Amino acid sequence: MSDIFDEVDEEVRREQFKKLWERYGNLIVALAFLIVAGVAGWRGYQYWQDKKAAETGAQFTAAALLAEQGKHEEAEKAFARVAGEGTAGYRVLARLRETAELAARDPKAAVAAYDDIAASSSTGQPLKDLAAVRAAMLLLDSAPFAEITRRLEPIAAAGAPFRHSARELLAFSAWKAGDTAAVRKWTTLIRGDQETPQALRQRVEMLNSLAGESGQG
Repeated sequence: MSDIFDEVDEEVRREQFKKLWERYGNLIVALAFLIVAGVAGWRGYQYWQDKKAAETGAQFTAAALLAEQGKHEEAEKAFARVAGEGTAGYRVLARLRETAELAARDPKAAVAAYDDIAASSSTGQPLKDLAAVRAAMLLLDSAPFAEITRRLEPIAAAGAPFRHSARELLAFSAWKAGDTAAVRKWTTLIRGDQETPQALRQRVEMLNSLAGESGQG
């Protein structure tokens, strides 16, 4: 008897499946097609992204080689192309390198370019700080200490990635301005930071000597 019931039950399930397929078969096929097409499209996009990143990396390397060979005008143009057409990961780096090449012939324009990079919402905070430090380096001989302070003091805070460079520039600018209190402030921070590079510590001692400091702050 149980075999008969099993056969009837199987027949009922087949009939139910047939009705479901007749009702929803086209939808199921369309959904399956969309899934397959979506997976294929995503893989195609990933391949395109990987290929584009490899091409951009090669262009960036070629531009850097031009800079190393002293072909600064050509390098500047090559970095500009990467900054305008490359993948997101290379664009800001290329703008920084482009601006470094620009600085050799037009420091004022380079400062404006670094300021633009630092103000851009597409620039990550560490690279914003780097752009600000490089702009300050170009201004060090001409800008007053107050201007250098405005630009670099936020970057010189504890834990900031470019604080060592910012503090050194601030101390040097203070020395140029004859502000011995500010020299003492920044050199004390430099010497008190356990992560300060040894070479920077040595330069600070030289600066203290030039400023007439005791070397002990």
